Amino acid sequence: MRILIDENLPRYLKRVLSKYDVQTVQDMGWHGVKNGTLLNLAESVFDIFLTADKNLPYQQNLSDRQLGIVVFPSNKLSVVKSIEEQLKAEIKVLKAGDLVEL
Repeated sequence: MRILIDENLPRYLKRVLSKYDVQTVQDMGWHGVKNGTLLNLAESVFDIFLTADKNLPYQQNLSDRQLGIVVFPSNKLSVVKSIEEQLKAEIKVLKAGDLVEL
């Protein structure tokens, strides 16, 4: 499973999800790429996209995406750490086109 972490989330998530193939937007050289284009790039390479952009579901048509998307409630490290187990559980069952708001 290939996972892309948005630039608005801590790189700490790479360690949390180390059993998967995890890259950040920065790792991919996509820093600053806007959401629509970023999602197009991501779904051609990744299975799951992690973001803290709560507006994403309202700004983008996600119904036909071939990518599972997880939206975090915050990008604060303390919040991210507090929902690690929930994230791991969601990733196990997430399918293309799913949108999960933690």
